[in-house]
Amino acid sequence: MRASAGFRVFRAVALVVVVLSLLLPLIWMVAASFKTNVDIYDSSKALVFTPTLGNYETVLQQANYLQFIFNSLWVAFAATVLSLLLGVPAAYSMSRFNMRKSALVVLMARVIPGVSLLVPWYYVFSNLRMVGGFTVLILSHMFVSLPLIVYIMMGFFDGLPDELEEAALVDGLTNIGAFRRITLPLSVPGIATAGILSFIFSWNNFMFALVLSGADTKTLPVAIFDFVGYASIDWGGLMAATTVVTLPIMVIALFVQKYIVSGLTAGATKG
Repeated sequence: MRASAGFRVFRAVALVVVVLSLLLPLIWMVAASFKTNVDIYDSSKALVFTPTLGNYETVLQQANYLQFIFNSLWVAFAATVLSLLLGVPAAYSMSRFNMRKSALVVLMARVIPGVSLLVPWYYVFSNLRMVGGFTVLILSHMFVSLPLIVYIMMGFFDGLPDELEEAALVDGLTNIGAFRRITLPLSVPGIATAGILSFIFSWNNFMFALVLSGADTKTLPVAIFDFVGYASIDWGGLMAATTVVTLPIMVIALFVQKYIVSGLTAGATKG
């Protein structure tokens, strides 16, 4: 009985420590976004300070961040939709026809560090005069999104009973018809999970956009560094810009977390 009580206390303390270690940096970031640069450097005003919206006015009006928000939304949305259109049928084929070697190749593409491809990509796309446009950003983000979607959806399709499709074939449907009318509607939770994770990864991607974007197409993670100068850093504007990038994804993850968990665990068992 004592051991059980001690374990409960340990678990509660461990949870508090983990939650605080995750929340405190976020709380400091949001609080700093409402401070002036002088207040940020003043430790006596860590908790008590006069809030200001000047940093958000700089971010949303002077720094043209509404355009960068649109750029991030467009690139993440287009990369996610195109990856779903290609990845879902590919994952279904690999699952139903036991194409494990092909799946391993796709997984290897997910494991390869993206930085190792930046130089050849830049060389190829610069010769094609595509650097600085949305097309090259969408294609580069698909390098991350497509393997992720295939990997998630393969596990989901493995968890769907083959008998459902066999019954559809007996009723006269073709393989494509069975996929479209039976398998695809049943796989909506997995598609939602893969799409949400793909969008989040694309929204947060910094490295590809840093090298391949232009002045008019750069995304929010790249635009944040406009507040980092050679001689000084606008910490207030930087924290406000980081909050603008972070909070939408946190809100999305908070509302859809149960769908993400259910989608990731749907393919854990067969049958």
